[in-house]
Amino acid sequence: MEKQKLPNATISIVLAILSFIACCCTSGIGGLILSGIALFLVKKDEKTYAEEPELYDNFNQVKTAKIIAIIGLVLSVIIFAIWLYLMATGQYDEIMDNYMKMVEEMQQQNQ
Repeated sequence: MEKQKLPNATISIVLAILSFIACCCTSGIGGLILSGIALFLVKKDEKTYAEEPELYDNFNQVKTAKIIAIIGLVLSVIIFAIWLYLMATGQYDEIMDNYMKMVEEMQQQNQ
């Protein structure tokens, strides 16, 4: 009998990689969502594999997706916590004001 692929292995690894990227681009929120979905799909595939392991041959891909999703989740939580701290203390607005001043200065220098 030919071995099958686990149904969510590819999509879970794609979502895990995207969560790793999204954690930096969306203040952690996108990474939290994507890594959560990836971990949910990994859990389903682990359950499917545990029922009949001899039928499937890409369990290593599922394990890789799980590791990447956990890394993305941890990074997202850290970035989100930093963002929340900056928002709660009012430092975020100060950082944005300084950033806008630097951008304006650079624009004036280029003119």
